[in-house]
Amino acid sequence: MRRLVLASTSRYRRQLLERLGHPFDVLAPDIDETPLPGEVPAATALRLAVAKARAVAARMGDALVIGSDQVADADGVPVSKPGDHASAVAQLRTLSGRTIVFHTAVALVDAASQRCETRLVDVRSTFRALSLAAIEHYLLREQPYDCAGAVKSEALGIALFERIESDDPTALIGLPLIALTDLLLNQGVDVLVRDC
Repeated sequence: MRRLVLASTSRYRRQLLERLGHPFDVLAPDIDETPLPGEVPAATALRLAVAKARAVAARMGDALVIGSDQVADADGVPVSKPGDHASAVAQLRTLSGRTIVFHTAVALVDAASQRCETRLVDVRSTFRALSLAAIEHYLLREQPYDCAGAVKSEALGIALFERIESDDPTALIGLPLIALTDLLLNQGVDVLVRDC
């Protein structure tokens, strides 16, 4: 059984990867996540997913290392994690009634060979027209200040949207499991047929 390592400190990614039922370790990648000047959001997500996986793979022997990153994109402008209540209110008021794209990238690096494969999954998300009262109730209940755009879609945040379009529903939470399963299969890891 190949050892899997998740290069992330995100509890959301850890919870998603647990769904596959394959044992894994978690290591922090410790990289600079600042976007490069002029870098478009999709390119930032891909670059950071690879950088995270490679940073951890450099410390491993023969593990398969998973890196992932998500950048929310409002007409070419990245939407960050708000960090606090006031910023989250401002973000959601700005996003109300708009369609944005969550670019979620996943990279799988074989630490032994340094071979890297990537996938980028886009989620087009159309927000409802949100009242200030709805925004306040949602934020007080979920406190999603560590989520891009203050969107915690695995909980009440799903009600923020009118419509979501994607090939991989887990991509919106931060780790596209369908894409990752494909990458693992390419490395001979089939999560559906392993010993229990």
